Amino acid sequence: MEGHAAMFLYALNHLVGFENFTMDELKGYGSAKTDGYKTICHAHPEVEVPGVEVTTGPLGQGVANAVGLAIASKNLAAQYNRPDYDIVRSRIYCMTGDGCLMEGVALEAVALAGHLQLNNLVLLYDNNQVTCDGPLDWINTEDINAKMRACGWCVLDIFDGSYDVQSIVTALYHSHAVADKPVFINIRTVIGIGTSVAGTAKAHHGAFEAETVADSKKAAGQDPSTSHEVPERALSYFRERKSFGKRLESDWEDLVRRYGEAHPVLHHAFQRRREGNVPGEVSDLLASFDTSQMSSLATRESNGLIMEKLWASWNALCGGGADLANSNKIYQSVNDVLLPTNYGGRYIRYGIREHAMASVSSGLAAYNPGTFVPITATFLMFYLYAAPGVRMGALSGFQTVHLATHDSFAEGQNGPTHQPVEVDSLYRAMPNLTYFRPCDAEEVVASWQYALSTRTRPTMISLGRDPVGLIPNTSRTRALRGAYVIQEDEAADVTLVSCGTALHHVVSASKTLEGMGVKSRIVSAPSLDIFQDQDKEYKDSVFPRNGRPIVSVEEYVATTWARYVTASIGMTTFGYSASGPSNYNRFGLDAAGITTKIQQYLGRLAGQNAMEYGWQQL
Repeated sequence: MEGHAAMFLYALNHLVGFENFTMDELKGYGSAKTDGYKTICHAHPEVEVPGVEVTTGPLGQGVANAVGLAIASKNLAAQYNRPDYDIVRSRIYCMTGDGCLMEGVALEAVALAGHLQLNNLVLLYDNNQVTCDGPLDWINTEDINAKMRACGWCVLDIFDGSYDVQSIVTALYHSHAVADKPVFINIRTVIGIGTSVAGTAKAHHGAFEAETVADSKKAAGQDPSTSHEVPERALSYFRERKSFGKRLESDWEDLVRRYGEAHPVLHHAFQRRREGNVPGEVSDLLASFDTSQMSSLATRESNGLIMEKLWASWNALCGGGADLANSNKIYQSVNDVLLPTNYGGRYIRYGIREHAMASVSSGLAAYNPGTFVPITATFLMFYLYAAPGVRMGALSGFQTVHLATHDSFAEGQNGPTHQPVEVDSLYRAMPNLTYFRPCDAEEVVASWQYALSTRTRPTMISLGRDPVGLIPNTSRTRALRGAYVIQEDEAADVTLVSCGTALHHVVSASKTLEGMGVKSRIVSAPSLDIFQDQDKEYKDSVFPRNGRPIVSVEEYVATTWARYVTASIGMTTFGYSASGPSNYNRFGLDAAGITTKIQQYLGRLAGQNAMEYGWQQL
């Protein structure tokens, strides 16, 4: 359900008997919430409230979430249903409006749903021809029915959605009979019907005047002097659904019990999926994974090899990439692609739909959370397209693994349009999301160990395109602390810290500096998010607060390092269309450039306390 239908959802939850949706809670909707007052009836639905399945609000997100929920049901049914035992048969209903259907994310998701022939998905369009600013035809005159049909949807029309309830009911029943398409029900309504501002933008937001409210209550046979009261006849009509729901649940539990007797192995696997725990064999696979022969591989390549093993070991992993699977090096099998002819496939070809990819993944993750662990993949640069969906997943606490490859100017000849110098800052700053940038295969294993162990937040694994030089003493165990020392020297003149594809240049620079009489410690910091959660004693052991210089080195704008370091070598401009090695040289981020900048910095410090000297951009 799109967020603007929030009050409809809350009122309906109260009417059908959700015990948490009391009338007192409904009274709090739209209140100022002063003096610590709280209500579960937020301006937009939030998933932590029982009776709310996804957090929505930004237009179009709910449409994509609904597509994800529909895919999840189709996939789980294909894997576990057997003749006479349809234990998974969810139908997904989503209410939407004019604005939602103009959003790019909704159109991406609509096209994907039509392509996948998701006949368990029903989209109800409140077609009131009004937006916030005025009449819809000021900004949009398209034939929405033709568009939906062109995208592979079955379209049903309701011409009087304000009063002809039976036509809506009939359309909903008819939607069950549509065999090979999702269903779009175009319901013409009048916004603010029965008020003095009916059919205008003024009815879109703001409170109705008292006289209009009183007249509407009189027309419904209610006392206009009362508020927040439901006639007993109406309440009993809706509350019957609560007992009906209990019967449905009881019947389903009995079906699952009989399914267990008929198919004990499948039943056990189904129950494990519902519990959502990482199987022991998957944890063991990661703990014992041999990376000794992978040191020369780019992290995107080692990630692909690790993912291939994980994919075969755990069928909760589901998802895919935005038409860049070969470049991302993510695992896919032609026999495992999710299609109308193979809903049991787990690899989703999202096409060039990054925003929908992220938002559909939230729908997958929301389907009995833990049952699916969605995967997305594209270049780090293009996670800007996906950012609103990634953010909604983080806000919702959904476990998702985002694989962001080609994560620096080493991406090369595609130029600055494809070279992310600032995108990391967005994701490192995003609450409840962990950004993990491994330097080699050993740390890639750690990133997966972390991503699969955390149930209430997404993880973005940032991966390089090109092979890197050998980095000593990396450890999957120690990487799970976010940052750790890979080269120690208690008499060091400087601590160098880096991650990802920049770290091997730091290792080379350290050797050069040593030949010049400058001693250095080296820290690998794949995840500052994880490191921030460590205890003070550990953090001080990694970054000593003794006044000696600590310098970060990374191919990004250094927005997040200053809390730990005294200076940063990084980007202050966009990248350049050139080979990776020439860009490291051009921007002073190869071993020679790092060495020169460290020498100059130490010269300026001249033994002063680096922390008191203040953070420096080198």
